[in-house]
Amino acid sequence: MPFKIVRNDITRMNTEAVVNTANARPVVGGGCDHAVYTAAGYEELLAYRREHIGFVKEGDAFITPGFKLPAKYIIHAVSPLYTDGSHEEEELLRSCYQKSLALAAEYGIRSIAFPLISTGGFGYPKEEGMRIAVDEIHAFLLNSDMQ
Repeated sequence: MPFKIVRNDITRMNTEAVVNTANARPVVGGGCDHAVYTAAGYEELLAYRREHIGFVKEGDAFITPGFKLPAKYIIHAVSPLYTDGSHEEEELLRSCYQKSLALAAEYGIRSIAFPLISTGGFGYPKEEGMRIAVDEIHAFLLNSDMQ
């Protein structure tokens, strides 16, 4: 599978799945989360999250249908809030990518679009967030049959 970095509206990506930066509780946040819910069908996606998913801890991920998005699935990564880098933020961010990619493999997803997880309203430094994203995606591709 080719790996490329693009700047685009994640809600318009022509991939089987998109990754959303989710909150631990079934509420809609700002930024990417709000954009994904709005494009997918705000009430329908929120009701699904409340009924089928509920609370999910930081660093974990879950999957929902894509509803009105071009993508068949939405993988929601529960993003860590960046404090100062000494509260397991890196491990939690790495886990977001690892668990999102594991769900993609489990569901047979062959194309996926990620935002730069946690680097918006959750405050993760963008350069460090990009390094972690590239590291985790590269490691996954090296160790999977999705090449």
